[in-house]
Amino acid sequence: MTGLRLLPSFASLAVAVSLALNVLAAIGPVTDLTITDASVAPDGFQREAVVVNGGAPGPLIAGKKGDRFQINVKNQMSNHTMLKSTSIHWHGFFQKGSNWADGPAFVNQCPIATGHSFLYDFQVPDQAGTFWYHSHLSTQYCDGLRGPMVVYDPNDPHASLYDVDNDDTVITLADWYHLAAKVGPAVPFGADATLINGRGRSTDTSNADLAVIKVTQGKKYRFRLVSMSCDPSYTFSVDGHSMTIIEADAVSTQPLEVDSLQIYAGQRYSFVLDASQPVDNYWIRAAPPTGTTGFANGINSAILRYDGAAPVEPTTEQGTSKKPLKETDLRPLTSMPVPGNPVAGGVDKAINFAMSFNGTNFFMNGATFVPPTTPVLLQIMSGAQDAKDLLPSGDVYVLPSDATIELSFPASPNAPGAPHPFHLHGHTFAVVRSAGSTEYNYENPIWRDVVSTGTAAAGDNVTIRFRTDNPGPWFLHCHIDFHLEAGFAVVMAEDTPDTKAANPVPQAWSDLCPIYDALDPSDQ
Repeated sequence: MTGLRLLPSFASLAVAVSLALNVLAAIGPVTDLTITDASVAPDGFQREAVVVNGGAPGPLIAGKKGDRFQINVKNQMSNHTMLKSTSIHWHGFFQKGSNWADGPAFVNQCPIATGHSFLYDFQVPDQAGTFWYHSHLSTQYCDGLRGPMVVYDPNDPHASLYDVDNDDTVITLADWYHLAAKVGPAVPFGADATLINGRGRSTDTSNADLAVIKVTQGKKYRFRLVSMSCDPSYTFSVDGHSMTIIEADAVSTQPLEVDSLQIYAGQRYSFVLDASQPVDNYWIRAAPPTGTTGFANGINSAILRYDGAAPVEPTTEQGTSKKPLKETDLRPLTSMPVPGNPVAGGVDKAINFAMSFNGTNFFMNGATFVPPTTPVLLQIMSGAQDAKDLLPSGDVYVLPSDATIELSFPASPNAPGAPHPFHLHGHTFAVVRSAGSTEYNYENPIWRDVVSTGTAAAGDNVTIRFRTDNPGPWFLHCHIDFHLEAGFAVVMAEDTPDTKAANPVPQAWSDLCPIYDALDPSDQ
C-alpha cells in the first residue's frame, strides 16, 4: 500500500463491471450481507478494502414502510489491519423495541467475530425515506463497509412531484483514502478521492471511470443523496439544474428549491430534478472543503447524461450558487410540534455540552468515550440503572421516561475540525437553533438525525430537542469517524428501568460477547 499501483485496463474493466452491478439491484428487506476483504480500485488505485457481497460500497438495501427487516450479517473477514470483527448500524432507524439491533459496538452489542454470523431483525412500522448502513466498530466503515438503504412509502405524499424513484436514482457520496484507516494518520488531512456511486478519481488517476447517472429529457426524478462520508462535508450541485428538496434524513419536507446544498457526514436529502435542459452531459459536483479539492480532470465529479447525448465527458461550467440550502429554510411537510416550552431551556432536562480536544482525544463535558468491555445495553440488562454505575464513567447520561430533552452544542475553538456533525441514534430531533443562525425556532423547525454544530467563529450554539419515547442506550456522537474514534461521543441511556422489558434480546445477541471475549487480540 506504499506505492501507487494502477491496474491494467482489463482489471479496471472488471472492477467497473462489478461496481456497476453493485448499483443495479436492490436487496432486502430479508437478505444476507457477506462481509469479506478484497482488492478494489474505485478510483483507479488498487488497495485492500472491506467489501459487502463483493462490492464497496455495499448494495442498496430496500424495503417499504411497515416491513420487517431481517439482515443476516456473515463475517468472513481475514485482514486484521481493517479488523476481523464487525458490527453494523442501520442509520436513521428508530429500532423501537430492538435497541440490541442498533449496531454500535460496545454500546448496543459485542462485535461479530470472523467466522460467525448475526441476524439483525427489526421492524420499520412508521418510517420511510432514505437511510444507510455502515460498520460501527472503530473506523472500519472508512475502509468500505457502508451502503445505502431506502424505505419506500406506497403513499408517498410527494409522489405527484416526480416520475422516477428507483435503484438508479440513489446517489452515494464517500471519501476514499489510499491508506487503510488504521495505517494512515489518526485524522487524515483530506481524502485522496471522492466516490460518487462508488467511482471517482484521485489527482494521480485522471483516467479512472466516473459514475454516469442517466435521465430522459422531460422526466422528473427523485434523487436520494446519501453522505456515507467518514469526514468531509460536500457541497453538491448539478450544472444547469436546480434541485427541489423534499426530504431530509427520512423526514418529508415542504418542497424547497436550491441550486446547491452542503451535506454533512451521515446526512441524506431527497431532491426532485427536472430533466428539462437540452440533451447533453452535465457535471455533477461534490466538493469537499479540504484535501483533494477543485474539479480538475473530473475529480469530485460524476456525469449526468441525458438519453441521446454522446458518451463523452461534460464541458459544462459551474455557475455561481444563488440559492444555496439554508437549514433554517427547511420545514417539515406535516406539523411536528417541538417538545417543551418555547423558551431556551424550557424542557424537563437540558444538557449543554462543553467540547474540547487535548491533542489526542475529544471530550464532552470533560469525558472522552472509551468503549467499555461490557456493552452499555448489557450493563443495563444486568441491573445497572444509574449514571454512576454505568461505564464508561462520565459518558453515560441517564434520561427519564417520556421527558422533553434539550441538548446544546456551543461550538468551541477548543474542538478543532469543525463543523462537527452530531448524530443521535434512536430518534429524529427538532433543530431549534441551526448552525449559522442565532434565532430559536420553536414553531416549525426541521427534524433530522444528523446536524452540523457549526463553528466558533460564527458564534454557533446549535440546539436540538426530542422526547424520550424509546427506552434504551442511544449513542450520540460526532459522525466524523476519526473524531468518534478519538472519543467524541456520549450515550443517552433512556428510561433505564424499562429498557430490559422493552427490548427482548435473542439468544444470538447474548452469545456475541462470550464469543468475542474469547478471541485472541489478533483475531479481533
